[in-house]
Amino acid sequence: MSDINMTPLIDVMLVLLVIFMITAPLMTASLRLDLPKSEAATPSDAPSVIAVAITPDGQLHIDDQALDAKAFQQRIADLGRANPQLEVQLRADRSVPYGQVAELIGWVQAAGMNRIAFVAQAAASAP
Repeated sequence: MSDINMTPLIDVMLVLLVIFMITAPLMTASLRLDLPKSEAATPSDAPSVIAVAITPDGQLHIDDQALDAKAFQQRIADLGRANPQLEVQLRADRSVPYGQVAELIGWVQAAGMNRIAFVAQAAASAP
């Protein structure tokens, strides 16, 4: 017999393909908790995004527009009713107390928006 039997080779390659298909998504899943500085601090490219920021003095901003707490809650509620799938990109200064950030997240969730992204500054790369 002068032909090579390809069936065992194909079987082995299919098994390897299945193994790599199963393990590849598990290797990319990771949780980064270093919010103030992050290696992968890039805003998402979601089509409907609103930027919410809180400054060290507690001033609230929606898309670079400064608002007081009551106006902020009203505006975020209006935006939540208009589009509940809206992604909120939260930028909080490092010196803002966690309680104020948690309160802001509560207002956003009360408005019906559950997609909240924390935006962090990219870590300084070493020369």
